[in-house]
Amino acid sequence: MEFRVLFFLIYASTFKSAIQAQDLQAPNITDLAFKNTDFALNLYRKISSRHDDNIFFSPLSISTAFAALSLGAKGSTLSQILSGLIVDTLAQNEQPELIAQLFSHLQGNITQNRALQLEQGIALFVDQHFQVEWEFSDQIMKYFDADIENVDFRQTEISKETINKHVRKKTGDKVKELVTSIDPLTQMMLTSTIFFQGAWEHPFDPNQTRSSRFYVDKYNIVQVPMMLIIDKFYIATDDELGAKVLRLPYRGGASLLIVLPDSHTDYSIIDDEINAARVQSWIKNMEKIKVEVHLPKFKMEHSYSMHKILPALGIENVFKNTANLTGISQEVGLKVSQVLHKALIKVDERGTIAAAATSVGIMGYSMPHTFFVDRPFFFLIYHEKTESLLFMGRVIDPTK
Repeated sequence: MEFRVLFFLIYASTFKSAIQAQDLQAPNITDLAFKNTDFALNLYRKISSRHDDNIFFSPLSISTAFAALSLGAKGSTLSQILSGLIVDTLAQNEQPELIAQLFSHLQGNITQNRALQLEQGIALFVDQHFQVEWEFSDQIMKYFDADIENVDFRQTEISKETINKHVRKKTGDKVKELVTSIDPLTQMMLTSTIFFQGAWEHPFDPNQTRSSRFYVDKYNIVQVPMMLIIDKFYIATDDELGAKVLRLPYRGGASLLIVLPDSHTDYSIIDDEINAARVQSWIKNMEKIKVEVHLPKFKMEHSYSMHKILPALGIENVFKNTANLTGISQEVGLKVSQVLHKALIKVDERGTIAAAATSVGIMGYSMPHTFFVDRPFFFLIYHEKTESLLFMGRVIDPTK
C-alpha cells in the first residue's frame, strides 16, 4: 500500500533574523517534537470546531514555516509566534535562532534515512523592488536551506506561474495550482512544502479488497473499498479514552497510527482528550499481536486559510498593521496577509501518498484480534526515531 501526503503553506509578508543563538544546554529535537505534537492537536481542535467533515493537514509544515518567519519577528509578534507554536519555553531569552536551529536539526534527523521518502522545502519570493535584510536572508538559507527568488509582483500572472511552478516541482506535481491570484501590492511570499510517499512494510493484497459498509453515523451508511491484511502489528487499548490504537509501519522509519473510537464512544470526545503525552503513551506501551486489519481506502484534498484559524491560538499580531517584522526589513507596515495550507493524502494497498502527562490505562494484550475500521477514525503519521508528527487528520466519510 502506498501513502502520499502533500502539504503547502504560503504567506505574504517580510521577515528578519533576530539575536545570535547561545548554545547553552539547548533543548533537543525530542523536546521540539513533543511540543509540535501538542501544537498539532491544538490546531486540529480549532479546525474541527468549525465543522464535522474530514480533516487533513501537516502540522510540521505549518510550524516550520512560522519558525522561519520568527527569524524576522520581534517584540510581541515574536512572542506570540513562539507561544502559539508552544515552543516559547524552548527559546532562551526569546532567541528565534535557537528554534530555527532545532527545526533544522529535526529535519536532518527525519531525512537521515534515505529509505524514507520525505521532502521539505521553504521558498521566499521577494518583489524585485523590495529590500530584505541581509541577516534574515542569510539565516533562512542557513537553517532552512530556503530558495530565494526575486519576482515582480506587479506582473501578477508571471509571478503566480513562477510560484506555482516551484510548488509543482517540490510536491511531485501533486499541487498544480496553489496560488490562484496575487495582489499586485504583495511584497513577499513565503511557501513551505512537504511531500511524503510511504510504502507499507506489510502491503495489503489488492485481491483481498472488498466493498464493505462504513457507518458515518447512525443514519448514514456508505459503501467503501475495504482492504484486508492479517499479520502481527503493534496495538494498544485506551480504556479511559474509549479507543483502540493500531500502528501500521512504512518502510524507512515512519508509521501510521489509526485511532479507532469504540462503537459506544463519540469521536468528538476524543477531540478534546488527545494530547502529546497521550500519543506518546500509546507508542511506548503497545504490544505486538496477530491481528486481522480491515482499513478503508481513502483520499482527501483540503485547503485551509490559516490566517483565519491561527489567531485562535494566540498568533494575532503578525496579521495586523501593528506587526513587528523589522527583522525582515526596516520598512514599516509589513504584515502577513495570507497563510494558505493545502494538503493531499491517498491511502491504498501499496501505501500512502501525502503532500501537513495523562494517566492512561494501556492494555495491549486485551486488543481484539480483529481491527475493523468501519466508523469515523483519526490518523497520525509520525517519524518513529524522533516521534515527530508529520501529518494528522480524521476520516468521517471515506467516500468524500
